[in-house]
Amino acid sequence: MAPANVCTGEEGKLVFYYVAKNDFLSLKSIILQHNLNVDIYDEHGMTPLKSAAYNGHKEICQFLLDQGADVNCKNHEHGYTALHFAALSGNAEVCQLLLDSGANSHPLNSVGRTPSQMAAFVGFHNCVAVINNYIPKSEVEYYTLTHGLETEPKLPSVYASPLHKFIMQVNVHPVRVALNLQPTLIEDLPRIKKILELMCEKEMKRGAESNEVMSFKLHYLSCIVAEVIKCSFRSPEKQSDPVELFVRKILVRKRGEEYIDFLIRDIVREFPFRECTIFRQMVTSLANQKDSPPALSLVTVAINGQRGFSDDVKTCATCGEEKASKKCSKCKQVQYCDRECQRLHWFVHKKECNRNNEELINKMENSVKIN
Repeated sequence: MAPANVCTGEEGKLVFYYVAKNDFLSLKSIILQHNLNVDIYDEHGMTPLKSAAYNGHKEICQFLLDQGADVNCKNHEHGYTALHFAALSGNAEVCQLLLDSGANSHPLNSVGRTPSQMAAFVGFHNCVAVINNYIPKSEVEYYTLTHGLETEPKLPSVYASPLHKFIMQVNVHPVRVALNLQPTLIEDLPRIKKILELMCEKEMKRGAESNEVMSFKLHYLSCIVAEVIKCSFRSPEKQSDPVELFVRKILVRKRGEEYIDFLIRDIVREFPFRECTIFRQMVTSLANQKDSPPALSLVTVAINGQRGFSDDVKTCATCGEEKASKKCSKCKQVQYCDRECQRLHWFVHKKECNRNNEELINKMENSVKIN
């Protein structure tokens, strides 16, 4: 293919037309028939991939990427990449596709904004969450290889996929983080903690490419793992599951809420990179005791971005997972994401459940008497 250039020919203009109309078949036909360069751009630096991303056309994006489109092209007059435009489209699947294809997750446009920040500005929380929690699997696989004078890798390859999935989790509630250590990562928590710490440091030493949000998240995850390790010391005979011990500490009424707040405040204070923006923002918010939101809420916003108020989101009473579809079979008042979460929460919920169940029965009996 010829080098990328400004679109002046009729075929090039048709490419942008078909992209805007989401006419995949016509687009495919004209590009393949005329062997067109998919990285052509208009007078504003807009490429077909950027246009497809902005319009949320996933199938076209995939085709253009398969044809060699530059996913990190910054020819745009305001420095926007395809991921900037995907974030503005509100299509989280397109964001994920671009990231999986090698898109830089935090490039800056001409006004110093990342794709995540642009998505937050227009209220697309789903795109913010996808971008902020993304890290290439190669970043984890790096530790499964030997480097320099090492005689063995820092991380056995069997842990690469589960650790990558663990890092990519969107729900940062400590209970969900602990549960996601099972069944594989729980086998070697000290090693997992060490890798998370190394990745946190590495993320902040990329210079202009550093991602402080991901760095803080890695630090946060390593601290939660450290707390689970402490619980494992409490049960050396392995009569009790350290994850379950940790979860029970959090779920206990009042004491659990105090514990999680103190824990997260300590995690923020222990973040080693104190000059970065995310640290200063969180410390400032937590220092305002009167108006400070719960520490967990603050960390969730820092990692996943601010979201609009939603009155109909059902969350799991155990781990805070959204869209929890299961209900307590007795009282029907509490939501869970699965049976395991219900089991873990039962020692807290059982008294309340019995009371709710009795009230429900009384209401039904009174209704029958009135009728």
